[in-house]
Amino acid sequence: MRWGLIGASTIAKEWMIDAIRANDGVISCVMSSDETRGKKFADDHGIPHAVTDLEALFTHDLDAVYISTTNEKHYDQLMAAVANGVHVLCEKPLALTLDAASKMAQACENAGLVMATNHHLRHAATHRAIRQIVQDGQLGDIHAARVFHAVYLPPHLQGWRINNPDTGAGVVLDITVHNADTLAFLLGEYPEKVTARTHNHGMAGASMEDAAMGIWEFPSGVMAYTHEGFTLPHAKNGLELHGSDASLYAEDVMTQQPKGTITIRRNGEDTVIPTASENLYERGVGQFVSACKGGDKPDADGWAGVRSLAVALATLTSAENDETVSVDYGKSLNQ
Repeated sequence: MRWGLIGASTIAKEWMIDAIRANDGVISCVMSSDETRGKKFADDHGIPHAVTDLEALFTHDLDAVYISTTNEKHYDQLMAAVANGVHVLCEKPLALTLDAASKMAQACENAGLVMATNHHLRHAATHRAIRQIVQDGQLGDIHAARVFHAVYLPPHLQGWRINNPDTGAGVVLDITVHNADTLAFLLGEYPEKVTARTHNHGMAGASMEDAAMGIWEFPSGVMAYTHEGFTLPHAKNGLELHGSDASLYAEDVMTQQPKGTITIRRNGEDTVIPTASENLYERGVGQFVSACKGGDKPDADGWAGVRSLAVALATLTSAENDETVSVDYGKSLNQ
């Protein structure tokens, strides 16, 4: 497949270029609005062409694009890809509003194009093992979940993510979307109601949040606690699922790296569950490529991105209005 990169981004540099090439993809062109940045990015990564606008990008006979620009640009860039008949792998959050994200997923569907959301955690061997444990009933009826996804945002990422509200900055749109998708993947359901609080510990701009906590209520009765943060350099990350028959503890699994441990506790005894190590992004791109060639649709398709955004937006609304909010998924839960 011939790929174009929309955005000369850090995630493209650190993860996605290698993942695309590991799946026999050829990256033909990168688009960056900054000509100097785009040319250097292309030179550094052996990409033959660098352009500054979408019209020029789509002259390169592309099969797919990977979008990793700032969030407010995703909508127009995806719609341009649809107009050119190109499949789309898009970073999260898909957009800044539920309406825009829904139109993106619907446009790809109407055009018969594959759309995937880059929710990489679904592709972790640990998360897939946890999902199977849940589906096999090893924990019994799940009553509670906890997600610890508070990290320290490294200095090279402390730009628009913390100081530009027009781009969808803040920890909620950056990390809460991951937690929403992760719990949906593991539990097979999305929360109905969200009660949340956000806070500014000093990293983000005055109008942005760099910490959030939420209580989510699911249709089955599961109650979940989530914690997101940008300012905690010493915190561990992980998740817990507590059921009627056993509890599961997963440590160091909310990460881009293929690592982490899973332990099941039953009757006071701990059992460590072995898992393989597999590059999350390579697996995700592989699934997307297979779908583009006529295989099953990606686990995290466009509608999954709409639903994770809906939970994040409900989180922001709850915190702003100091109230419990019913999550508005639009029509995405029916897709």
